[in-house]
Amino acid sequence: MLKLRIITALCLIPLVLAAIFLLPLPFFTLFAGGVFLLAGREWGRFIDPRKANVVMVSLALVLIGLMAMVPIDQVWRPDLNDTVALVLGAGAVWWLMSLVLVLVYPRSAAFWQGRLWLKALFALFSLIPFFWALLALRSYEYEQNPYFGAWLLLFVMSLVWVADTGAYFAGKAFGKHKLCPRVSPGKTIEGMIGGVVAASLLALVVTQTMALPMQQSVVLLVASVVAVFASVLGDLVESMFKREAGIKDSGSILPGHGGIMDRIDSLTAALPVFIVVVRVLS
Repeated sequence: MLKLRIITALCLIPLVLAAIFLLPLPFFTLFAGGVFLLAGREWGRFIDPRKANVVMVSLALVLIGLMAMVPIDQVWRPDLNDTVALVLGAGAVWWLMSLVLVLVYPRSAAFWQGRLWLKALFALFSLIPFFWALLALRSYEYEQNPYFGAWLLLFVMSLVWVADTGAYFAGKAFGKHKLCPRVSPGKTIEGMIGGVVAASLLALVVTQTMALPMQQSVVLLVASVVAVFASVLGDLVESMFKREAGIKDSGSILPGHGGIMDRIDSLTAALPVFIVVVRVLS
């Protein structure tokens, strides 16, 4: 299994980097849309496996409607488009609400388990802001420098990847206290702290390398730390819905890893939260 995971990762990493840096913005949008659709279908499995395709199509229709309102070249003109900002803000509110659902699980399941429409809303507020956060970060200052947004997006994604790695090793070495045992028994408080420290060091190195003004450095560091905590929440939320649905992996499209959601669950929370925090503090 480990060998299969490594092989899949070695194939995925170049694909993701190529999509971020080599695809022009319209084609990157199509790539992000493909990820969105696959994730939407897997979210449908959390809601009702028999209606996974219905959920995917419904989410796609909402996204198409929003994209008709906000063309991709209008995401930043000159500031973040009001509609996109509203979507990202709604996503941030959803993640605050989901924190409560996770903390009181399994009691919270009585509120949403039997309500398919409510779980569909959860899917909407998880995936729609994620898509727009991908596009917003990638398209930032695109006309001035087509690669600036690519590096920015990679930075936030790297925060999550470094945090995951740090959490794994810190948890193995020091983990004693369970973080949220009813949702994800394997995660520990020590692991989470190790992940946050590792990601904070990355953010500190980046801000120092870029020689940013003090205020911008502080904003970036705070947003990075909050985004990492959000990434942990994103992982826990997916674990909660998978547990309630009685499934181990969200899908099987990625050999050794599971589904798309199993790989992007942390990012669905981290990306929109990062943008919202930066905008609030700037």
